[in-house]
Amino acid sequence: MRILHTSDWHIGRTFHGVDLLADQLAALLAIADLVTETGVDVVVLAGDVYDRAIPSADAVSTCMAGLEAIRAAGAQLVVSSGNHDSAPRLGAGSSFAAAGGLHLRTDLKQIAQPVELVDEHGPVLIYGIPYLEPEVTRHGLACGNSHESVLTAAMGQIRADIESRDGARTVVVAHAFVVGGEPSESERSISVGGVETVPAGVFAGVDYVALGHLHSPQTIAENVRYSGSVLPYSFAETSHRKAVWVVDLDAQGLSNVERHDLPIIRGLSTLTASLEELLTDPSFATYEDHYISVLLTDAVRPAEAMRKLKARFPFAVHLDLVNQQAMQALDYRRRVKGRTDLDIARGFVADVRSEPTIGEVAWLESALAQDDRQVEPTGVAKSA
Repeated sequence: MRILHTSDWHIGRTFHGVDLLADQLAALLAIADLVTETGVDVVVLAGDVYDRAIPSADAVSTCMAGLEAIRAAGAQLVVSSGNHDSAPRLGAGSSFAAAGGLHLRTDLKQIAQPVELVDEHGPVLIYGIPYLEPEVTRHGLACGNSHESVLTAAMGQIRADIESRDGARTVVVAHAFVVGGEPSESERSISVGGVETVPAGVFAGVDYVALGHLHSPQTIAENVRYSGSVLPYSFAETSHRKAVWVVDLDAQGLSNVERHDLPIIRGLSTLTASLEELLTDPSFATYEDHYISVLLTDAVRPAEAMRKLKARFPFAVHLDLVNQQAMQALDYRRRVKGRTDLDIARGFVADVRSEPTIGEVAWLESALAQDDRQVEPTGVAKSA
């Protein structure tokens, strides 16, 4: 069986106030194309389908268009809810949706109820663990009030169900922060009064674990991975290449995992220059269709800077003025690091006048020594 692992669509999210629905739909259609090209049997979506608990009508329409395209490409879908989703809203009509190949796992009661699919080697059981807020779910799971406790209890139910079956291959879809993962700026913290991370060992005993929550593709273990978000959602993700994992299960279990990069829908860049340079320098032409964050180096903030920038860079979304004094101070600290007081004093004289003579160097040494004698080792000046 061939499985495509994706997560963190965040449909309806904006980027510095810019609507991303068209970009998000383009990414979902690229996933549908990949389903066709690689012969994927099932797509698993590990939470944060939407960016808000109550998505807009346009966000719902965009999401449905993406799901329909994936289903039309020939894959079934198993979708669990994330911390951004409203589990009850996302799971509404789940029984009806399953008849059409969309299997929603948003309810605590469904944790040990896998989606059972069959290939030439037999059954594959896909368990969907919705995001488990410890304070909300610990009573239903009869466990402690921590992320590790609730996920351990959920996996206990899943393992009990696996043991009651005969040799089926297993996949778990979960939305969590697993130890070893690297967060970025655009994830919402899931820590509420405690540690938000859980050890990877919590998921031991299954063939593949499809994780969601962190926004860059990551490998925690060979069979435990994050697919990351489908688009970059902060400038900190400029270096991320968004991707999905295509996972193959053979008769024995996991046989292969292959990364497939998603297309770059629109570039993401940070530009540092004066307003005049940004508006006239031909070297910036390559960034004209990127989302850009601008750091202006002008001594004084230019009037209507963003309006002028948008004439050349229509997707400019953020603007700030570089603090030249802070940069100069930082540069000075770098220049004097590791130098003695005498070296610094000699350099100052050379900068403002000329290289000091031998006699002048002796005067500087004497002055610095006198200053040292006036200060105790604790840094408190002696009283007269």
